[in-house]
Amino acid sequence: MLKTLMAGTVLSLALAGTALAQGTPKPGGTANAVIQPEPPGLMLAMVQNGPTQMVAGNIYEGLLRYDLALKPLPGLAESWSMGDDGKTYTFKLVKNATWHDGKPFTADDVIFSVELLRQTHARARGNLARVASVTAPDPYTVVFTLSEPFGPFLGIFEVGSLPMVPKHIYAGTDYKTNPANNTPIGTGPYMFKEWKKGSYIRLVKNPNYHVAGKPYLDEIYWHVIPDAAARAVAFETGKVDILPGGSVENFDVPRLSKIKGACSTTNGWEFFSPHSWLWLNNRKGPTANKAFRQAVSYALDRDFARDVVWNGLGKPATGAFSSTVRYYDPKAAKYSFDTAKAKALLKEAGYKGETVRLLPLPYGETWQRWAEAVKQNLEDAGIKVELVATDVAGWNQKTSEWDYDIAFTYLYQYGDPALGVGRNYVSSQIAKGSPFNNVEGYSNPSVDEAFAAGAVAVGDDKRRPIYEAVQKTLVEDAPVAWLLELQFPTITRCKVHDLVTTGIGVNDGFRDAWIDR
Repeated sequence: MLKTLMAGTVLSLALAGTALAQGTPKPGGTANAVIQPEPPGLMLAMVQNGPTQMVAGNIYEGLLRYDLALKPLPGLAESWSMGDDGKTYTFKLVKNATWHDGKPFTADDVIFSVELLRQTHARARGNLARVASVTAPDPYTVVFTLSEPFGPFLGIFEVGSLPMVPKHIYAGTDYKTNPANNTPIGTGPYMFKEWKKGSYIRLVKNPNYHVAGKPYLDEIYWHVIPDAAARAVAFETGKVDILPGGSVENFDVPRLSKIKGACSTTNGWEFFSPHSWLWLNNRKGPTANKAFRQAVSYALDRDFARDVVWNGLGKPATGAFSSTVRYYDPKAAKYSFDTAKAKALLKEAGYKGETVRLLPLPYGETWQRWAEAVKQNLEDAGIKVELVATDVAGWNQKTSEWDYDIAFTYLYQYGDPALGVGRNYVSSQIAKGSPFNNVEGYSNPSVDEAFAAGAVAVGDDKRRPIYEAVQKTLVEDAPVAWLLELQFPTITRCKVHDLVTTGIGVNDGFRDAWIDR
């Protein structure tokens, strides 16, 4: 017997649409947006970096979308249900979706996409690890059968995590060299039209989109503007109407947001939950000592970082879980700014004044300012710090090879601890070669067991106490020093409406966007 998860979907969507609407949508018009940096490619099953997801998320689609509270919404699946055993998920597909070349989208495409993504998409491969089989009882029904329950399974189907790929174009080919990678074909609201490298990417309206009446816009120009100051000027002069989060320097955000006719929102990052912290090398040197790591956490002035470095954006991180991630526990202990306590812990740790190398994140002036502020915090507590300058490639290499003492980072948490939190703390993720796993080298068997149990437990009542307990353990062990829950405001002309209506924001937002002309 199936437990229906889609009761009231149509009514809920109607109410959501009413709440988000800002007047009557008007069809037509051209959207001009910045994309920074220029994406290396647009075939979303092959390339998953941020700019690729932002552009290609409007070309391709997933089975589901997610609202700002991360509740699932219909995408290429119109309804879905879960079996009582927590191991069987049935998706009913929309029957009128077609690929941009006119071929119908069917269950065969879903099965093929799962097979392809297991080979090309690292995050999808992990998310699908418990999928024992994917079958199609009919052309518009897909059944996923798991080897064991996986609590966040319904959270893996957004377009960047599990994009649907056309079987008739990729089956039997070398996926990586298929010519269609250069002219991506999806089912989404916009079709790829043109890419003038170094200048712009142009998408045009899909006239046969499966959602009646959408999209509204005729076309989207994604402008490639390498210089940060020039991107700000482009908005000021009206060359572009949309600055996605992170596309201008943080210190320009307040000024640009106050321009007449400009609007801004920090919504649209709920699924990603960007969380920043300092990697602390748990393997050797002063940072291998828990008391020293706790001292680092007490030495940090997170309020200053938010108010001065990030111009009031973001919020102090209290632990391993972002406050927007499921099962976040606001009652768990946290590290306050307390230089005196940091000094006491350094004495307890037996710190003798060794130089500690601090590796900034080479993502622009904001991050360099932050590194200097952290260096001052640590030196005020009595820690001798050396800033190590590097470029992006150098940062990747040093963190991947564990050649650091303290290093800045931020990662996405994907709405659920089993999808984006555990990977940074379980010992099975200690492996050289990646700057995004358990880079700090932290190992605690009880934490390993907790994340494993939380992933397979079924229901909030079983998962919540597991994750609340592990948050307390992590705060005590201080494997890293948490900094801020980052916010990246999207700035637009106020004439642009309904661009950010989901938990991934601009990445799938142009389906609903319209311009008041």
